[in-house]
Amino acid sequence: MQPVPEAQNFQARFAQRWRHLHHPHVRALAWLLDAPDLLDAGADPWRGKIATLGAHCATDAADWLAGLEARPAVLEAYLGATPYTRLGRYAEKLMAFYFEQHDMLVAHGVQVRENKNRTIGEFDFLLRDGEHLLHWEFATKFYLLETSGAGREADYFVGPNLADTLGAKMNKIFKRQLMLAAHPAAQPYLSQPVSAARALVKGWLFYHRDEPGSYDGIGLEPDHCRGFWCTLAELTAADRQLCVILGRIEWLAPARIAAKSGMDIVSLRTTLAAYFEHDTMPVMVALLRQEGDELLETSRGFIVPDDWRIRAGLRRT
Repeated sequence: MQPVPEAQNFQARFAQRWRHLHHPHVRALAWLLDAPDLLDAGADPWRGKIATLGAHCATDAADWLAGLEARPAVLEAYLGATPYTRLGRYAEKLMAFYFEQHDMLVAHGVQVRENKNRTIGEFDFLLRDGEHLLHWEFATKFYLLETSGAGREADYFVGPNLADTLGAKMNKIFKRQLMLAAHPAAQPYLSQPVSAARALVKGWLFYHRDEPGSYDGIGLEPDHCRGFWCTLAELTAADRQLCVILGRIEWLAPARIAAKSGMDIVSLRTTLAAYFEHDTMPVMVALLRQEGDELLETSRGFIVPDDWRIRAGLRRT
């Protein structure tokens, strides 16, 4: 297990900037607004199609987020009482709340149907920018760098369940989702022509200690959020650190939990060994440090089954 070096650690900056935020939904929203983009909006591969909230966004929203922390009922009501099971939908709802509160949201999650039996696609966000109408696709992605097997460099970043790669995701966004406004079936859903279609992509990338390469040539934001990944066998009892397993809906913001909720590495190994006997899905873990009666995330990573790398290589051949 190899935590991300302090110089590259987003968690330290987040803890310093947002230490006054405790509510999990407010912290998740703060991460969406404050975290670096996953992709470099100015990089050649993206041809100007990457949206960004801008470095000023979280600064401008600081007082607003503090107000939400003090009075979170309006956000809780917007999210609804039913627990979210899909991280993407949860993140979209948080962003919709932000856009609506800042008078930018025209529509969210608009399904475009050609007829009652055929759906062409869905607009994640239609936003107003002055007199212009913007179409933004939104994705929150988590990929592990694994370089065996065939494919483009962007396909070396693989989803934990091996069902997705960064290259495949961006290809889908560029060739299908961002083209939706030009489809004849979309016109009745638009109040005016779309001025620009962009993709806003947030997330974390995870690196094995043997493969620390940056792969900046594929258009990654250099300051993107980073973590580690390792196999269960590489998770040694010699690591003297408290940790916690993160549920999928907890993958956005750095963890902040009660001190009594942490576990040691021995307990984590035992828990994961039992889990991997019947499931192959990698598990997200946060490494923690104690501050008062709380534990704050210092780094995070995926623990994968010992045969995950073999299956990841086969996935792309």
